[in-house]
Amino acid sequence: EGLHVTILPGGPDVIPQVVGSDPAGPEFTISWVPKVLEVRAKDQSDLVDIAQVFQRAGTRSVSWAAGKGPDPTSPDNITSPEQFAGKNIGVWDFGNEYEVTAGALKFNLAQGTDYTKVIQPFDMTLLLSRQIDVAEAMIYNEYAQVLEATNPATNDLYQPEDLNVIDYNEVGTAMLQDALWARAAWLGEGTNADTTVKFLRASFKGWIYCRENPADCVKYVTDAGSTLGAGHQKWMMNEINALIWPSPDGVGVLSSSAWSQTVDTALEAGIIAAAPPDSAYRTDLAQKALEGLSDADGAGFTKAVVEVTKGGE
Repeated sequence: EGLHVTILPGGPDVIPQVVGSDPAGPEFTISWVPKVLEVRAKDQSDLVDIAQVFQRAGTRSVSWAAGKGPDPTSPDNITSPEQFAGKNIGVWDFGNEYEVTAGALKFNLAQGTDYTKVIQPFDMTLLLSRQIDVAEAMIYNEYAQVLEATNPATNDLYQPEDLNVIDYNEVGTAMLQDALWARAAWLGEGTNADTTVKFLRASFKGWIYCRENPADCVKYVTDAGSTLGAGHQKWMMNEINALIWPSPDGVGVLSSSAWSQTVDTALEAGIIAAAPPDSAYRTDLAQKALEGLSDADGAGFTKAVVEVTKGGE
């Protein structure tokens, strides 16, 4: 698209409060919607969701099935947030925990009173060592880390049937995740809106390519020096594609119903005190970026089956 782009470091330990806080900072930022709703409500009301790449949430909670895991004598068999009472529930901090805590609140369970919230590292070590009863996991990353680990009782890899997986899309507290954000004031200056359309079109082309050529995209990441192995990256690419595709209105176009669920969940969970204005998101830039792109909704997408490899190698 003719743009010269500098990609700045990100990652799970980047505190969301810095998103858009520097007017001279990055023009575009990736962040989960509830995190930005929170900071918008505090002091950054200029942030606008310009493209919603993930159509569904990847957050899960994982527990051991009855008689499985490192302590097969444990009676735990947690399959719903309703069973969090009296348990040690692992979550990540920095706003990554909102879907889990909102899921518990749906069953009138509050952290600190009804269950213990334990801050996890961004891996599954606490679950694998049985220090927590439930662990937060992204379906495209940490869940696979358990399946890539060896069960000391069998010397084989753990299997899906060893685990219970709570899907917050099914619980009803899933919230929109990876979105692209920009500042409203910047979007209104000069030709910045046109630049944004080009940036979005280039991004959408990339996601379409990765849907059709996942092996290529895995290789790009591993060639760039990924600390995770090719086996794990294959799993990740496959699951990420399933969060994006199909995109009924076209990749990057925000669903108003999904936005409403995110806002309602954030309100009920006390993340925000009032609903954001309609100006907190716009779909026109993404829709314009889709012009001329073929098969941009991925209607025929089917998730592949990826073989789990020991240690993700």
